[in-house]
Amino acid sequence: MWKTFYIKPNEIGILYHRSDFKKILQPGTYTYFGWHWQVKTYDLNQPEAKIENLELLLRNNSSELEQYLVVVRTGFNQAALVRLGQNWIGIAPNQLRAFWRGFIEVETHLFNLEESLELPAQLVQQVRGVTLNGLKKFLISEDEIGLLYVQSNFVRPLESGEYAFWFFDRDVKVQNLSRIAPNPNFPLEDVLIEKHPEFVQSYCEIVQLLSQQVAIVRYQSKVISILPPASRKLFWQGVEVEIIDISADAKLPPRLVSELVSGLPEVLNLLCKSLHICEVPAQHVGLLYVNQEFQAQLDPGIHAWWIFGRSLKAEVFDLRQQTMEVSGQDILSKDKVPLRLNLTAGFRIIDPLRSKNSLSDISGYLYKELQFALRAAVGEKTLDALLEDKGAIDRSIAESIRSKTADYGIAVDSVGVKDIILPGEIKTILSKVVEAEKAAQANVVRRREETAATRSMLNTARVMEDNPVALRLKELEVLERIAEKIEKIQVNGSLDSILTELIRINRQ
Repeated sequence: MWKTFYIKPNEIGILYHRSDFKKILQPGTYTYFGWHWQVKTYDLNQPEAKIENLELLLRNNSSELEQYLVVVRTGFNQAALVRLGQNWIGIAPNQLRAFWRGFIEVETHLFNLEESLELPAQLVQQVRGVTLNGLKKFLISEDEIGLLYVQSNFVRPLESGEYAFWFFDRDVKVQNLSRIAPNPNFPLEDVLIEKHPEFVQSYCEIVQLLSQQVAIVRYQSKVISILPPASRKLFWQGVEVEIIDISADAKLPPRLVSELVSGLPEVLNLLCKSLHICEVPAQHVGLLYVNQEFQAQLDPGIHAWWIFGRSLKAEVFDLRQQTMEVSGQDILSKDKVPLRLNLTAGFRIIDPLRSKNSLSDISGYLYKELQFALRAAVGEKTLDALLEDKGAIDRSIAESIRSKTADYGIAVDSVGVKDIILPGEIKTILSKVVEAEKAAQANVVRRREETAATRSMLNTARVMEDNPVALRLKELEVLERIAEKIEKIQVNGSLDSILTELIRINRQ
């Protein structure tokens, strides 16, 4: 019995007799006698030869098979990269893979992962844009430096460029750090400093401080970091470091105050946990306390101190005259009349240190003493005395308050009662009294005026009695006033007769 097999032009076949490998068949027609022949064909358009029992076949027939196959075998610490025409595949460790020769170009690269996980640069360029099994790619731009970590252990820095690393059974990471920022967040700085001094020496500037030192780090003349005592920090090379000893004097000199405190907002953000800042306005004075003890009096201006290892507190006092209002004080006068008074006082702090050390609340103390002095001054006078001489209250309060505040460094310049408010019923009574007094005064004035008018008329009569011309003029004046009230006058007879009749009527 004959068996015929046909191998297509794009195929290759493997001839078996009773499951035993016999040979490789190229494209064509083949005829064999017997029932136990069989052929397995493979499409050469699929370049990988997925042959059953490949390991066994290669063990017994390697010389013949390797004429047609590219065999890739990786050990436990090896990986392979295979190019099939324009395509690439990655092969993991402990793998056996085979690819047909001739139909599609096959190129293989074997890598020892114990020596290096990195793919050579020329191959990185070739596999750009291709996703490969077991291979991680990283891009480091020209403004960055990459830190390569394998199994969380730092290996080396990576300059700008493209990189690819095998990561079979390994954790491979690259952390990109900006070169533009001079103080990036270096991962595990202490480990880099202790275990990788060559990297630190080549790329970094290390700042390490003692317990009484602080550091100001500048880049291109701009403050980028403030380091506290006993700290250690990495920066890229190129920074300027100023180390300051704060053991003797923690106050910042004027040049640093101008640069740091009066600088940009981002600089102030760096200083919020490093400096105690106090601004003393003009006409004010400040008191500085270090560790709860008074240290110095502060003149107007901006002052700053390093806070490390000490507690600082600064209080500012206004030296200008200030006003205090004591309002709505309900007080009984000596004659038991309830009054409500409003008081105003002007005062100045002339010795802030004495005031601070003697009084916990300056405004509260002054308000209380003014209130007591007002009550004492009003309570010892009757209502009439208060209304007659309001200045007496002011003088009494001023004498009392000045004697007490002088011991506390406070000068009271002026004291005055603004308002004395009476109850409604007292107001009514006083209004009636005033009304009666004014009515009596008006009556006296009216009587006086009537007496003066009568005396004037008597004097006028005496003049007219002895002077006919004056009498005549008075008669004409009376006639004029009468004529003003008459709309129409009809004259009968002579003027002399009319005047005679008018005089007669007037006398009657």
